[in-house]
Amino acid sequence: MVNYIKESYNELKNHVTWTPWAEAQRLTVIVAVFSIVLALVVWGVDSVFSKVIAYYFDLIK
Repeated sequence: MVNYIKESYNELKNHVTWTPWAEAQRLTVIVAVFSIVLALVVWGVDSVFSKVIAYYFDLIK
């Protein structure tokens, strides 16, 4: 287990190419905006379907 941790640390420190900080921030903003837009789209579709189903059940009463 200790050897695994040492090798993992060495791999992360010496062999992984890290994204520059500015690019990581830019990509984080893109993901956040996309997530908000997707959440709003899902909320809108859910609202429409909810009203359609409510209308349908009102019709069959």
